[in-house]
Formats: sequence, structure tokens, C-alpha cells
Amino acid sequence: MLDILLEIFSYEFLLRGLIVGLMVSVCAALLGVTLVLKRFSMIGDGLGHVGFGTLAVATAFGWAPLAVSLPVTLLAAFFLLRLSEGGRIKGDAAIALVSASSLAIGIFVVSATTGMNTEVDSYLFGSILTLTNLDVTLSVTLCSVVLVLFVLFYNRIFAMTFDETFAKASGMPTGLYNTVLAALVAVTIVIGMRMMGALLISSLIIFPALSVMQLGRSFIRVTIWSAVLAVLSFLVGYSVALAFGTPAGASVVIINLAVFLLLYLTRRFLRQT
Repeated sequence: MLDILLEIFSYEFLLRGLIVGLMVSVCAALLGVTLVLKRFSMIGDGLGHVGFGTLAVATAFGWAPLAVSLPVTLLAAFFLLRLSEGGRIKGDAAIALVSASSLAIGIFVVSATTGMNTEVDSYLFGSILTLTNLDVTLSVTLCSVVLVLFVLFYNRIFAMTFDETFAKASGMPTGLYNTVLAALVAVTIVIGMRMMGALLISSLIIFPALSVMQLGRSFIRVTIWSAVLAVLSFLVGYSVALAFGTPAGASVVIINLAVFLLLYLTRRFLRQT
């Protein structure tokens, strides 16, 4: 373990991966609790595909990937929110619609221009080699914003999560909070996708919240422990990836899956005793 830590601090790209991974894990876990409870957790998967599509198109035409992907993914998040609020297209159908379309557009444009290459594959499956100093700066900034929002607006987020209809009837601007939440999720997805990949980024939103919910019920405790669990799972998964030469994203997801199964079986055992 000590050798792995020394290796991380010896190489700048490994250190960037560690910082971005930790920051994104915390952000995704905090946002994930609300998304899971609102039954909108798969928005991460949908926005991940949107992010891949825009990054692939930007790469094909030689544009700045992050500068193109961030605003488009933000617009997609708002679009999904409006579709689900409209009532005609439910949340899961809206996500499937946007997800499949974005993925198809990205693959089509890349195949018709530059072809599938290493850089495009890294967006799909993730790669710590693609992380830049800008990613680190955005990750730290985003984490700070999420923490501040959760501390300042905890009561409003709590009310909106469990009974949005009542919160709206009480005069709370739920539309504004939903918009802010969607924006934070979109930015988290775009940044985290560079390392985790479009196919796996949603796991950082879903797994920590679901794992902690196996044993906890208090919203504040689930939120805090989800962030703690996300950080620990990332550290273990990242260490496994470096030790065995496996992809970082897949390693982190497998550790999260193992923790979820352990806590799920623990809950089943406690109920039977």
C-alpha cells in the first residue's frame, strides 16, 4: 500500500487522477442521495451519454472538448428536467430518449470523420491520462459549491426530496432548486466522465447512496456516510487499478458493487436474527 501511495505522488498524472476522483466521488455521492430518493438516479447515465456524444463530436471537428461538452450537457440536463415535469414523457423515458440519441450521434459523427480512436475510446471507457490541470481546478471548485449548497439549503433540499408537491405549495421555488441540482449533476458527469467513462460514471451517483440506505434511514446520515463511502471506495478501487494494471473506472465500480452486496447481505442477516 505504501508503494502505491509513493507511486501516486511520484507521477503528476496519477496525482491528478486521485484528486479528480476524490472530488467527483464526493459530489456524485451528495447529489446521488437526492436523485435516488426522487427516483431520478439514471439521469447520470443519460447525461453521461450526452457528454460522450458532445466530446466525440468536438474531437472529430477539432474543437475544445470541455468547452463544448459542458454547455451542451447543461442544456440536456435542463431539457430532461422539463420533459419529466411536462407529464407527457416520464423521467425514465426522457432519459432513454436523450441517452440513445446522443450516443448514436456521437458514434455516427466520429465514424464518418476521424473514426474511433484512442481519445474517443477514453471518453467511453475512461482514462486517467486524459485528465488535465483544468479538470482538477473544476473538480475542487465544484466540490466546494456542492458542500456550500448542501449546508446552506439543507432544509429546502430535504423538503424537496421527500415531498416536492408540499414544498411547492408552501411557496418554495422548487423549480429553481431542481435546476441547480440538474446543473451540478451535469458538471459532475462531464468532469468525472474523463476518468470513469460515459458507461460507468452513473455508478458514482447510484452505488454509495444505495449502499448506505441498506442500513441507514436518516437523510443527513445517509448523505454524510454516502460521501465517506464514496471516498473510501474510490481510494480502494484506485489502488487496485494501480496494483494490478486494471482500468481505474471499472475497478472503482467493482469495489462499490462489493460494498453494496456486503451491506445488502448484512441487512438481510440482521432482519433474520
